[in-house]
Amino acid sequence: MARKTHEPIVPKPEDLDPHHRWHRPLQAPGTTQVDFEERVDFRRLHNYRLARTRQSLAKSGLGAVLCFDQYNIRYISSTVIGEWARDKLIRYCLLTGNGDPYVWDFGSAARHHKLNCPWLAEDHCRAGNPGMRGAINPKVGLFELAAREIKDILVQEGVANMPLGLDVCEPPMLFALQKEGIDVRDGQQMMLDAREIKSHDEITLLNIASSMVDGVYQDIAEALKPGVKESQIVALASKKLYELGSDCVEAVNAIAGERCSPHPHNFTDRLIRPGDPAYFDIIHSFMGYRTCYYRTFAVGRASPAHITAYKKAREWMDRAIELLKPGMTCDQVANAFPKAEEIGFDSEMAAFGLNFCHGLGVGLHERPLISRLNSYKDPYELKAGMVFAVETYCPATDGYSAARIEEEVVLTPDGAKVITLYPADELPVANKY
Repeated sequence: MARKTHEPIVPKPEDLDPHHRWHRPLQAPGTTQVDFEERVDFRRLHNYRLARTRQSLAKSGLGAVLCFDQYNIRYISSTVIGEWARDKLIRYCLLTGNGDPYVWDFGSAARHHKLNCPWLAEDHCRAGNPGMRGAINPKVGLFELAAREIKDILVQEGVANMPLGLDVCEPPMLFALQKEGIDVRDGQQMMLDAREIKSHDEITLLNIASSMVDGVYQDIAEALKPGVKESQIVALASKKLYELGSDCVEAVNAIAGERCSPHPHNFTDRLIRPGDPAYFDIIHSFMGYRTCYYRTFAVGRASPAHITAYKKAREWMDRAIELLKPGMTCDQVANAFPKAEEIGFDSEMAAFGLNFCHGLGVGLHERPLISRLNSYKDPYELKAGMVFAVETYCPATDGYSAARIEEEVVLTPDGAKVITLYPADELPVANKY
């Protein structure tokens, strides 16, 4: 029986069920599907994400959400055309409270979706191009064309008089929507609400992604010797991850020696030297689910100052993880982290990102985001099914060494379960002399 055009879609209870299996170990199976055990059910994953979005949309007071953020597009539609599209603002997706997802994609990608994405209606997969971040001059009228098409759908599905949520866009897109008489509101908060609780399938994908990095750190530990460049470690890590099945190596930070303090958040061609401190952050994704995974090493030998800094960073880490339980609030966890002055900064803004927690999923930074900068003003409650990274950083008293540790955790009903397994309880010394 055909659904009436303006009839709101109510998520099915079974689609909203995250299918958690807390009584079993968190699984990290291989990267391929098999017929002899259940791994990831991708259709169940799609149904869950779409149901979560519909539920969040219904609570928001918005009539529809329009997304240019690649994380949100994948979450709603289960479509992707690779990292090429990440910064183009060319793909977009529309979901109304009364309809199914529409996807506008680059050229032949829309035709590909019609052929290979049966969970989407064929007439909802359309070619689109608002202008490629201004490369096509707005005077051509592509923004206005897109806005009119969107307005027509909002009218057809009975939500044209309700606010439209929008996550990110080029300013001319916003102006074109407003010119059509559309009341545009912030849609990113609604989408982050939807993405907050991970299903069993999402947790499995996040755990697989972490298991890949476990192996990369083993290779890094073996390769970390004097005469090797930071950039060579980046190349080693990237190659290994793609061989293991990564769909995107977004970034590999490689920091060594005197570059460790302050943290520059990048890599260079600097040569590793005997006794260097060295830390790395590996950010990649498997099936769209990301890691953020720091580890610190000493090369050959560790100085007393470096060892002391590492112990402090580990203490802060363990103190924060101990507090991570459903029912705790973000401000309580933020208390576990050192004040900015304790690590040599004059404000929490200046120290932001060094000692904090951030959610992980299809995006690198989701909820919860816990730090001394924001959590006292927004002390929301932690819930089972959240997945996030916990990061600590401690500069050493020698003026150049530093320790950087990051653990990814799944919040189970009983507390935090760590899924980043390369040893980090004590400072690892690579190729000890």
